[in-house]
Amino acid sequence: MNATAAPRIALIAHDKKKDDMIALAGEYLAFLRNCTLTATGTTGGRLAGELGLTVDRKHSGPLGGDLQIGALLVEDRIDAVIFLRDPMTPQPHEPDINALVRACDVHNVACATNMATAHLVLSQLQAATAASYGEAQ
Repeated sequence: MNATAAPRIALIAHDKKKDDMIALAGEYLAFLRNCTLTATGTTGGRLAGELGLTVDRKHSGPLGGDLQIGALLVEDRIDAVIFLRDPMTPQPHEPDINALVRACDVHNVACATNMATAHLVLSQLQAATAASYGEAQ
């Protein structure tokens, strides 16, 4: 991640985790307003509609949105992925999900898949961004 650039964050949530994503984004709203956000279809729509965030919306996950975000990640256009997964519900596009998480591992991109790690990743990005802006002034 470029120390002076706004973090580029992908936000994805399975159906049963979308309310958690809205709550999480609400906690980090001021920070996220200054980030470049990409999200899968419905998640992005809710983030924009309910929180007023500017989000580059991709397709829904089952329609290829996870793969679209994976392509951005491989092109070094994503700094972190927040992917709130529902481990108890089988997903029809599980191979796409696995490919995205694998791409995070291969390209050394932070990938939070639950609320605990999402808080850690976002709080670290927020602190790093605040520090870099403080140094730039």
